[in-house]
Amino acid sequence: MNLDFLYGILNLSFWGYVLVTFLMVQFTFMGVTLYLHRDATHRSLDLHPVLRHIFRFWLWMSSGIVTKEWVAVHRKHHAKCETKDDPHSPVIFGLKKVLLEGAELYQAQARNPETTEKFGRGTPDDWMEHNVYLKYRNFGIALMVVVDLVLFGVPGIIILAVQMLANPLMAAGVINGIGHYYGYRNFECPDAARNVMPWGFLVAGEELHNNHHAFPSSAKFSIHRWEFDIGWLYIRIFQTFGLAKVLRVAPEPAHVAPRNHIDLETVRAVIVNRMHVLREYSRNVTIPVFREQLITAGGQLSRRVKKLLVREPVLLDQAAQSKLKEVLANNQALQTVHEFRERLRVLWNGSNMSNESLLQHLKEWIAQAEASRIKVLQDFAASLRGYAMQPA
Repeated sequence: MNLDFLYGILNLSFWGYVLVTFLMVQFTFMGVTLYLHRDATHRSLDLHPVLRHIFRFWLWMSSGIVTKEWVAVHRKHHAKCETKDDPHSPVIFGLKKVLLEGAELYQAQARNPETTEKFGRGTPDDWMEHNVYLKYRNFGIALMVVVDLVLFGVPGIIILAVQMLANPLMAAGVINGIGHYYGYRNFECPDAARNVMPWGFLVAGEELHNNHHAFPSSAKFSIHRWEFDIGWLYIRIFQTFGLAKVLRVAPEPAHVAPRNHIDLETVRAVIVNRMHVLREYSRNVTIPVFREQLITAGGQLSRRVKKLLVREPVLLDQAAQSKLKEVLANNQALQTVHEFRERLRVLWNGSNMSNESLLQHLKEWIAQAEASRIKVLQDFAASLRGYAMQPA
């Protein structure tokens, strides 16, 4: 008996089915990161309308995602990150729950009218959205079932299962869970976001989660030359064909010869590049002073204290804060560099300060740092004099 019909009209080889499954899943992730994330949510990318419709239709078929709901949940995640109102923080819910029930946490917020109304503004509001994607949200998945069975036959059941599981597991679970729990941090942003790995190709670049939280409005997630964001590669390809326009990327510090006169341009440059400034302060001031004190203080100072010194204060629990306070009280050099860091932070936390106040604050900070007897702090203060805005 001829059983070829069991393998669909394409009748692929085993590796053919594997390749098709991989490509379909990757196209789903491409739609999530380019259309939902970088375009619709953060407005860092402007996709061609044709490309937007293709991604909307595919995501409706492959996962039943509605643009407004996804955007609203993600914007709320950024606005309320690591608080009790964060839709899916492992810091609040625990890693296990976010990994295994990330899709459920997403659905709970996606069905919350208050969330979608407040955070979902500016998303598609056309005829297709109201009369197809919202009205028949499950019909797309049913259509995908039929397509998979017709094209791939019985193996299509496995392909469909992988498609249905990939986004909830990798995006809702791994990125939202592990991405706030394990990995490395390039920047001390005020949340627990981490880069899962430096090569973002399995989940279309979303693995570079710390970079994204440091610069949410950047269309490019990689920062270092050794980091790879395949989503950025997709964007560059689409740019070549006029299908995408990059609106914003992460700022890169521009340096000029240190100036004696500090003006508002210097202030703006320091504020715009605050994540870079804070990282350089930790690398070039806090850590060198800590290492020096580690040698001179003998066994009175633990290596674990370094993490307390560089970590964003809001991420320290009560026990960590008490330990840090104790260390600083007993070490004048560490207390000095720590206080200077917190005073520097006033520049980007002082939203109610006038330009004149910000300028005066920076002038005083630099003057006092240069007058300190800590060489690395003096050098860092001098480097701030050379910060400038990138040419338009």
